[in-house]
Amino acid sequence: MLFNHNQYLGLRVTFFVLLSIIFMVVDHRTPELGTLRSLMSDATAPFQYTANWPLDLMNRIKSNFNAKHELITENTHLKMQNLLLKAKVQKMLAIQKENTSLKALLKSTAGLKDKVAVAQLLAVNMEGYVAQAVLDKGKKENVYVGQPVLGSTGIMGQVVQVNRWTSRLMLITDTRSAVPVVDERTGLRAIVIGTGPFRPLSLINIPDTADVAVGDVLATSGLGLRYPEGYPVGIVIKIRKRTGQQFSEIVVSPTAHLYRDTQVLLLWHSRAKLMKEASEELENMKQENKDMNQQIIDRVRDGG
Repeated sequence: MLFNHNQYLGLRVTFFVLLSIIFMVVDHRTPELGTLRSLMSDATAPFQYTANWPLDLMNRIKSNFNAKHELITENTHLKMQNLLLKAKVQKMLAIQKENTSLKALLKSTAGLKDKVAVAQLLAVNMEGYVAQAVLDKGKKENVYVGQPVLGSTGIMGQVVQVNRWTSRLMLITDTRSAVPVVDERTGLRAIVIGTGPFRPLSLINIPDTADVAVGDVLATSGLGLRYPEGYPVGIVIKIRKRTGQQFSEIVVSPTAHLYRDTQVLLLWHSRAKLMKEASEELENMKQENKDMNQQIIDRVRDGG
């Protein structure tokens, strides 16, 4: 049986091979068959397209899915790069701002011969009547209570507490702050006190007859041996004379960027220099009192 099956298989192969050769010879010698074949191809084309459509559709869906996946991946990658670039830009802006602040601080110390150090604000407390900040310098850097703190455009305040690594700065707007000042235009001496966070300063105990005008610049007088002399404190922005009151209400705007600066200067002011300035100031006061007494005596004599 196996022999018969193999014999029939060989006969079939031989038959189909001979039949193929006959068809090729006839196709080559008969051009009409080409036209017939073309017509049959056109007739079967719709069936071929229909049979191939599911496979083509699957290939298109697969291609679209892969393209969408690639776009999503690329979009995610670009977003990450964008965030990184934005972070770098923000860092560069922060560094630029810090450099500008440092330049302003260094420029503000051009006339100072005392030791200074840059300190960073770590935290700020602006609750109620308290206006304080925490600095990143402490006993380790020889910071002391009462030490003056300067900004790029004016007095910031003074140190009121010192720890090993940090210290506490009381801003001049704190209600417990009092800064001796002098009017640069007239030489009038007075005291500026704080009225609370985000509020202006107040120039106190100024008689109605005193020569103080809006726009006058108030600088530290050096009295009290706390702040260096001649450093800007504020500018007079409003004067209100109250009926029946002996003193005027004078509002002062701080020159320092109290709520914007993140870097400040700690100043080690020479004690000997302070004492010398205090002695000179005391001599000036004595001379002024002497001149005033002489004026009084002259008036009494003229009246007599």
